[in-house]
Amino acid sequence: MYSEEHLYSIALRECNLIGDINFHKLVRTFGNAKNAWENVPKEYKKLDGFGKKMVSDIGNPEHLKFAEKELKFCENHNVEINLRHLQQLPKLLHECDDAPAILYQKGHFDHSKQKVSIVGTRNMTSYGKQFIHDFFEETKSCQYISVSGLALGVDKEVHEQSIRHQIPTAAVLAHGFHILYPAKNRKLSEKILEEGGALFTEFNSSRKPDRENFIQRNRVVAGISPSTIVVETAFGGGSISTATFANMYNREVFALPGKITDKQSQGCNHLIFQNKAAAISTIKDLIDNLSLDKPRTTIEELFPRSEVAIQLTDGQELIFKIITENPQISLDDIIEKTDLSSHKILPVILELELLGKVKSFSGRQFLAI
Repeated sequence: MYSEEHLYSIALRECNLIGDINFHKLVRTFGNAKNAWENVPKEYKKLDGFGKKMVSDIGNPEHLKFAEKELKFCENHNVEINLRHLQQLPKLLHECDDAPAILYQKGHFDHSKQKVSIVGTRNMTSYGKQFIHDFFEETKSCQYISVSGLALGVDKEVHEQSIRHQIPTAAVLAHGFHILYPAKNRKLSEKILEEGGALFTEFNSSRKPDRENFIQRNRVVAGISPSTIVVETAFGGGSISTATFANMYNREVFALPGKITDKQSQGCNHLIFQNKAAAISTIKDLIDNLSLDKPRTTIEELFPRSEVAIQLTDGQELIFKIITENPQISLDDIIEKTDLSSHKILPVILELELLGKVKSFSGRQFLAI
């Protein structure tokens, strides 16, 4: 399950002064973590910006011993080890300069599905809760993965509503997999995995939920998705850092505005005021901006087999066949193909729309559904 490269990557990342960016420089220069581990102490002068002090801890046998224990821990707890330099991180996260060198994972994560990060205050109000409920209700037929931080308040509500609406969800933790913080969310974390979701952390099993870890965690939440939604946050709330990271990564940020007198809306209002987030006006507009595509409704769903089958007339069959074979065909092209006038074609198209077989677009274009 794990390779020699996993062992040396964990050991190298454990060295003093070797953070994610320096780790990436080392493996890029030496080809892999093992080569870096064995050669950097002798050849550090070849590296731009690396002094003797910076590399002095590389090769420390204690770190290799720790890495061996970590591999055993991961094996015993069904933890995957994703290495950035082996292209194993989620695609968008991999593109971030400061992406984690190592990302530990439990559960399933569909890399092909769109992701939406949703964050907010631990002190959620009924206003924020209602928004989250409405958002998931409106997107329950969309294909995406919600991402949050498994904290109390907004994060917890996001994961719970995802599960309730059968939308996969991923939680990013601020500590190793040896504990779960906050403990109140342990059952929720188990439910996320049971329902086909995932837990991520860049922290190994020696790392506790220290204060600074939460800021680090927030950059992963922001980096993993093309869009971040800030539901509610006060001035200086942790979600502000998530929005800042998303801005830094050139990702979209949306914020739920509120009354200027409401403490938990002041952070969102400030993000909007500073043009660091787009204001959410309606959930429909937000869904359109997120480009969340709903799966096509099948004819069987529109007209269950238990109902009387609808037979198309000859005229309807003709027009429907042409539209099916020519996606987003224009009215002029239909006229050309059928040699019929527009006043004869348009009523038939309207009938097909009412039957749920055709959708019209601006510019008099049509698509079979």
